Amino acid sequence: MPGMQTLARVLLAAGPADAEHIQPVTTGMIVKYAVTTVVGIALVWGVIRLFGWIEEKTRASFGVRAGLIGIGVILTAVGAYLGLFWAPPDRMMGDVQRIMYCHVPLLWNALIALCINFACSVLYLIKPSWKTDSLAEAAAETGVVMGANGVLLGAIWAKPTWGVWWTWDPRLIAAAIMLIAYAGYLALRRFIEDPDRRALWSSVVGILVAVDLPVVWFAVRWFRSIHQFQSSPSTVDPALRVPLRVMAFAFLFLLMGFLWQRYRIALAHRKDEVALPDALPTTARREVTP
Repeated sequence: MPGMQTLARVLLAAGPADAEHIQPVTTGMIVKYAVTTVVGIALVWGVIRLFGWIEEKTRASFGVRAGLIGIGVILTAVGAYLGLFWAPPDRMMGDVQRIMYCHVPLLWNALIALCINFACSVLYLIKPSWKTDSLAEAAAETGVVMGANGVLLGAIWAKPTWGVWWTWDPRLIAAAIMLIAYAGYLALRRFIEDPDRRALWSSVVGILVAVDLPVVWFAVRWFRSIHQFQSSPSTVDPALRVPLRVMAFAFLFLLMGFLWQRYRIALAHRKDEVALPDALPTTARREVTP
């Protein structure tokens, strides 16, 4: 198959990145990204725990969810204005660079959501809980949606800058594998009817497919790649930082709102399943109440 032959040639030709072209991955860099990931997961996990408390103790659940999504929409509008009209065009790419203000934050938040899925998969194997399983499903679905939109915008950006919609670049390959793997994770959840086996198998798969997440992030440093380095406030021009930060927070608020809503739907579905006598879990450790 021509496509597979092309993929094989790219993987063989990519090899390790040349030190003169790409900064090597250092221990300090790995620690930095690991700490950032842990802090991000802890932050969103804490917000989810707060969601559960609001669900149990107050009647403001809908208002808070709507507020998070509303703040995200407002920040998206503000970020779009700043990115389109306030920030100057890039010196080399011109106006097409403005896609970065959506492309990059979407993939940032997709990786946060998929890291939450990984954390929930590990936690479920340690202490099974329907809440953890529901959050894992919600995080995977939200991450796939945001990741797919981020990759789509990347293709739109690639056409005028690289001359093609898609190229067999190591980072693009890793991102495609990520989306396909998590789509398979979601398909697995649909095919297994028994909730106990579905949660267990999904947790194992969620841990296995998470191996690709650091590859997506570090691909531009590990391999020869035409993709630019990770965009962040420290790597872009100061004039471009404000809209990038605003859009990052906009999608973070949207992520929390959508994640919470999808979590409630998944948990309600679990409660309906375990209400049937033949679907009761085999261990009493699971929590059913939201």
